Amino acid sequence: VDLKECLQSADVISSSDRNFKILEDGSVYTTSAVSLSAEKKNFSILLKDIQEHVQKKIHVSLVEEQKKKTRHIRDTVLKRTKRRWGPIPSVMIENSLGPFPLQIQQVQSDTAQNYTIYYSASGPGIDQDPKGLFYIERETGNIFATRAVDREQYPSFQIICFATTPDGYSPEVPLVHTIRIEDDNDNAPYFTQDLFEFSVPENSKSGVVVGRVTAEDRDEPYTLHTTLKYRIVSQTPPVTPAFSLHSDTGVIAVLLPQLDRELVSSYTLLVEARDMAGQPFGLCTTGTVVIRIEDTNDNAPSFKQTQYETRVEENRVNVEILRVSVVDLDEPGSPGSGAVYEIIRGNDDRSFEITTDKNTNEGILCVVKGLDYESAKQRILVIAVNNEAPYMLAPHSQQVSQSTSSVTVHVLDVDEGPVFKPCHLRIDVKECEDVGTAIGRYVAEDPETGNSEGICYRIPPNQCNWISIDEKSGEVRTIKVLDRDVGEMRQGQCNITVLAIDRNGKTGTGTIQVVIQPGNKNYPRITKTNYIMCRDRKPICLTAQDSDESPYSTPFVYRITDRSLASSWKITRHNDNSVYLSPKGDIPFGIYDIPVSVTDNGGKVGENYVTVNYCDCVTPTECSSGPRGLGGANVTLGIWAILAMILGSLLLLLILITICGCCGSGVMNKHVTDDCANHNLIISNTEAPGEEVMDHNIIPLQNTCDQGGYGIKTGDQQTFEMVKGRGHTLESVKGGGHQTLGSVKEGGGGQAMMDTCRYSYSEWHNFTHPRLGEKVHLCRQDEEQKHSEDYLLSYNYEGKGSLAGSVGCCSDQHEEEALDFLDQLEPKFRTLAETCVKR
Repeated sequence: VDLKECLQSADVISSSDRNFKILEDGSVYTTSAVSLSAEKKNFSILLKDIQEHVQKKIHVSLVEEQKKKTRHIRDTVLKRTKRRWGPIPSVMIENSLGPFPLQIQQVQSDTAQNYTIYYSASGPGIDQDPKGLFYIERETGNIFATRAVDREQYPSFQIICFATTPDGYSPEVPLVHTIRIEDDNDNAPYFTQDLFEFSVPENSKSGVVVGRVTAEDRDEPYTLHTTLKYRIVSQTPPVTPAFSLHSDTGVIAVLLPQLDRELVSSYTLLVEARDMAGQPFGLCTTGTVVIRIEDTNDNAPSFKQTQYETRVEENRVNVEILRVSVVDLDEPGSPGSGAVYEIIRGNDDRSFEITTDKNTNEGILCVVKGLDYESAKQRILVIAVNNEAPYMLAPHSQQVSQSTSSVTVHVLDVDEGPVFKPCHLRIDVKECEDVGTAIGRYVAEDPETGNSEGICYRIPPNQCNWISIDEKSGEVRTIKVLDRDVGEMRQGQCNITVLAIDRNGKTGTGTIQVVIQPGNKNYPRITKTNYIMCRDRKPICLTAQDSDESPYSTPFVYRITDRSLASSWKITRHNDNSVYLSPKGDIPFGIYDIPVSVTDNGGKVGENYVTVNYCDCVTPTECSSGPRGLGGANVTLGIWAILAMILGSLLLLLILITICGCCGSGVMNKHVTDDCANHNLIISNTEAPGEEVMDHNIIPLQNTCDQGGYGIKTGDQQTFEMVKGRGHTLESVKGGGHQTLGSVKEGGGGQAMMDTCRYSYSEWHNFTHPRLGEKVHLCRQDEEQKHSEDYLLSYNYEGKGSLAGSVGCCSDQHEEEALDFLDQLEPKFRTLAETCVKR
């Protein structure tokens, strides 16, 4: 029955009928004789999973097998015939003692009753290695062994047996026969290591695992021959047993908490491994286990002496004066024995220091700061010692106190040099003090006498030469102006070593620290004083600077010192550095020079003049220059300025007269009749005089008519002016010559071709189109010769023009068409037309 298909994780398999037993592989066996009636025999197999609480059933039905009838009807009882050609596997004892040859099995064929059968065999142990170990008798089929076999080398053999007739016929299939070598306990167990080494801290508790020993056996596994048991045979030193050995696993553990490295540093155990589950007749072997006890800091260090005495001369520095030693039972060189010394009393001024010599574990006491005999003739120190590792209290022991020792240091008197008091003096000096100013006094005393008599002072060379010291009195004076803005004084301080020498030539040193205190030496000034203010009167931000440091710089106080300007201008605070300057009300355009005083936090006043060009502009760039305004101040011209203006005017007048004379002598090339002017130029009435524009780039070149038609030149550009009147001419002047409209019409000839009415549209177009294009290009450029988008823009052709045509006077309706359209104007425009056209 396939049980796994029903419930793979079944823990319990049972049958509902006691006459049947079910194995784990699903085989069904009868436990007693079963007779089947005509009805079916039914029972159930129960499967249970205890963990998952699952139960399932398999129903089984047994049906009687239909047997075939044989010729021997009288045989009512079936008999099972033993087939001798398939015997069970043979067994041979390992290391058998014989006698040899030793029969181990016989194979026979049932066909030997009818035929003459010869037996033979092949395979390992016969014709393969180890050859000759087995053979089979040809007539009887008996298998013999010729010698003993080692199971560890050959655990089993599989040979092939043959049964043949004399003529070579094989009535039987070749038989594969297994010869199994039964194990004999001929191998003793052995340990996997020659020496097992373990370590465990001292004072470990019971049950702490130390290590595990392992042994093996070459005999057949899972038999008594390989079931091993361990035990401790002996312990060295032979004291109270300290360890236990688990008989099955070989684990070694601490037996009692009595491990003390200071008493026993290591243990050697002789352990035994025995097979046959440890029975006395089993084979055994022994091994060695070494267990080293690790040190813990369970012993506090203690001084060898409780009192020490030593001597040292005064003023000696960095000198060793004493060595102290301790006793520690812990392992040398370990953190548990390494000594750490400290001075716990008598070293308030940090004059002494104690360190540890790592080689000897001694404490080295040194003087790191000179002692003064006059102050104290002896010093008493208390020294304590600890270990590098924290102290661990051993079981069943009491806490010990820290070991201390006292050291008496005797100070020996020595004739010493002068001593400055204090040894470091700070002198603050105001910036820019006069040379030779006394800034302090620095004197030394003789420790023996306690006074300064007979001591002279000097400053060694190669130091910053800011000060000098009087040789007798020790008075300190400046030897230069101490300015923080100059050279090496920018750092603001300097340390100067001073020597004091007594009568015996003994020398003492001291240090003067000269610190330059910032002063109020700089005036505050406004960084920018020229501004342009447009008509929007946007406030101007004034910012001042002061090179002095705080508190002599910001905040600044601004004030307009001129009363008349203060009534029209005001100052508004922005921050500590800046203010806003703006007019109080409406003031005339012009340039104002406003006196502004700036006072720093130290009271120093800086006078400044702020020039404001109040201009009629939108942006300051439009008023880069302009007429000067009085701004409340009287402006007068000098004699030389007036004389220069007169001479300039006379010179300009002379040039104008000369040009007019040249123009008057010119010959008119073309005359335009009054009627032609009426058809082309429309005069508008002048309602008010316009502004006179003077430009030095525009000068009249030539007078071409009696009533004022003239051409002008601006640089390389062409300029035209067309004026209605008799005899006027349209000219184009470029370079040295000139060109009239008449010359355009004439072409290359020199003869004038007069038109009785007016010029045709084509002539106007050819004359004006290239020049107007150049003018439009120039108009699209701003002051910086860049194209401006604020002027004329080009537009692409968008289609056919309007049927109404152009509105201008130059419309291309008909070349000879006059201004007759003016007659059809409305009454409102008729008056305008009459003023523009002369009938």
